[in-house]
Amino acid sequence: NKQLIAYTVPIPGQAPDVSELRAHLQRQLPDYMIPSLYVTLDQLPLTPNGKVDTKALPAPDHHRPELATTYTAPRNSTEETIAGVWSDVLGIDTVGIHDNFFELGGHSLLATQVTSRLRQRLGVDVPVRALFTSPTVATLAGVVRELETAGEAPLVPVDRGNGPLPLSFAQQRLWFLDQLTPGSAEYLVPFGLRVRGMLDTGALGAAFTGLVARHEVLRTRFVTDDSGRPAQVVDAPWSVTPVVHDVRAVPAAGRERAALEVMAAEARRPFELDGGRLLRVDVVRVADDDQYVLLTLHHIVSDGWSSGILARELRELYAAAVAGCEASLPELPVQYADFAVWQREQLSGNLLEGQLAYWRERLSGMPTLELPTDHGRPAEREGAEGDTVYFSVPSEVTEALRSTVSGRGASLFMALLALFQIVLARYCRQDDIAVGTPIAGRNRAETEDLIGFFVNTLVMRTDLSGDPTFTELLDRVRDTALGAYDHQDLPFERLVDELAPDRDLSRNPLFQTLFVFQNTPDGNAWSLPGLTVEEVGVGGQEAKFDLQLTAAEAGGELLAALEYRTDLFERATIERFAGHFATLAASVAATPQARLSELNMLTVGERREVLVDWNGVSGPYPEMATIHQLIEERVAADPGAIAVTWGGRRWSYGEINARANQLAHHLRGTGVGADTLIAVCLERSPDLIATLLGILKAGAA
Repeated sequence: NKQLIAYTVPIPGQAPDVSELRAHLQRQLPDYMIPSLYVTLDQLPLTPNGKVDTKALPAPDHHRPELATTYTAPRNSTEETIAGVWSDVLGIDTVGIHDNFFELGGHSLLATQVTSRLRQRLGVDVPVRALFTSPTVATLAGVVRELETAGEAPLVPVDRGNGPLPLSFAQQRLWFLDQLTPGSAEYLVPFGLRVRGMLDTGALGAAFTGLVARHEVLRTRFVTDDSGRPAQVVDAPWSVTPVVHDVRAVPAAGRERAALEVMAAEARRPFELDGGRLLRVDVVRVADDDQYVLLTLHHIVSDGWSSGILARELRELYAAAVAGCEASLPELPVQYADFAVWQREQLSGNLLEGQLAYWRERLSGMPTLELPTDHGRPAEREGAEGDTVYFSVPSEVTEALRSTVSGRGASLFMALLALFQIVLARYCRQDDIAVGTPIAGRNRAETEDLIGFFVNTLVMRTDLSGDPTFTELLDRVRDTALGAYDHQDLPFERLVDELAPDRDLSRNPLFQTLFVFQNTPDGNAWSLPGLTVEEVGVGGQEAKFDLQLTAAEAGGELLAALEYRTDLFERATIERFAGHFATLAASVAATPQARLSELNMLTVGERREVLVDWNGVSGPYPEMATIHQLIEERVAADPGAIAVTWGGRRWSYGEINARANQLAHHLRGTGVGADTLIAVCLERSPDLIATLLGILKAGAA
């Protein structure tokens, strides 16, 4: 959660308070550049050459930031519980009842965590929308008082002695796709790490063995029961032994390439879902103290949130294995299979029908996104190779966008989704744009520490018609997102069964483009004690969608990646798309009240091409001659020259001029002359050209 921090050194005896500092800065800076925290120092730390040593600045504590509102303590148990949940989720020690959740650093993913924890502690099913419409503790407490308990069944462990357990809805879809295209590498999830230092492969294996023992989903087989339906069987813990590949015998100049080739090949080697071991660990040795580590899982047992859990627990388990002791990890209250059973039981009856009814209405009549491609679409999309174009949006643009959304009760995710949909609308010449986006799917507190496939996919359909301003469009996107959050319990797989039962193998169901905003909780940085660990790309992955935009904040700026299908697009096309997105973001940041038609999307180079390079024609021009006079001169010089070709017809200048003269005489005979306007209703053809010339010859317009 990024925050702007001011470090101040006051003159002795003249130290201004925080409110004075804020007031002073507000007169000179835009709102988004006003620091949220102020740290007072006796002096600024300096480097030996006299510059400010930013690395030596003390980290701020977890105290409540200085806000425009003064602190007011909770007045009752409900407000105390809400403030406590906010404190836990935001990492702030004190939260007042009039503090704004989003001004404290909250966003939509953290809002989901808040609602899941409130459900657990208060027994109230608070919709995510409520946090956007009631963003203070006091107003949210009022919402809670109006809500009744949701009546959901508790998520508890189920008996493992009654045979195979059902799959979750998300798992069932991946199982179906695996049955449809066995051996596909499309849903493999590889993590590549460059590890420098003396890696203990035995301790690494012990750490992964501990992960397998701790998380049942990592030792689950996906089988078919007696009735032909998929089921999951949890096996006993098994020992993980990393497979070591040694490329040290390769000449030094070629070792890096050899190591990456091994990684790419292993990252694409498919799993057998009924084999029960959907996790592989490979170590590629480049030198005695330098190696790559590749962790590969199947998506049916993992998701983006799971990577943070894997990284955190692997670090703890590896440190314990090296030290020869037990890791101190908290017990897991439930396992993924328990969630699958609970989901099947919970999503039924009125809840299921209510969710389905919302999505049926929301997606009724939704058109297919006609994204123009460089190559024809294959009859089947299985095994589509992917490539990625990386780009960034400057920090000043990102902060301006954040300032725009904060004033309208929206989030940065919503602004970026709106930008993506504007670019797609211009490319496709459509104003009804649907984009998929993943959501964590962990709206129960019991699931926050589980590895597994919880992620759900929401369809964000936005109406861009009527040439709205960007802020008006942002309001539409906000309403779309909040409605989707309120109905996120319906698995995407169930929605596909309902709305797109006839599978088109050339496309993804319901949408062809995906937008991902990476704001998962901190702690997903890979590290191992005593070693230097750097995450590296594996490459050679298959593209799941025609186009996928992934964005994340880093150091204030926005880092983005466009993954695309190479069988549909050339790299240059996607590079242009990236430039258009970044340019549009800057245009919106500068003029958020502008209408969509007024926003600029062309890069500086493209504007130069259109306005200068492609219009650099100069030469003598007969300024006093009309267009029909110039054509008459050509007729006099060469009447047989071809003037127009249309299909198989060829008209000479003489023929065009003769037809135009006939029409001009007819029009003059009817009284047509100067200042007369003639309406023309003709398709493009030689007759249209002769007609336009005839009108001009008659002196009309």
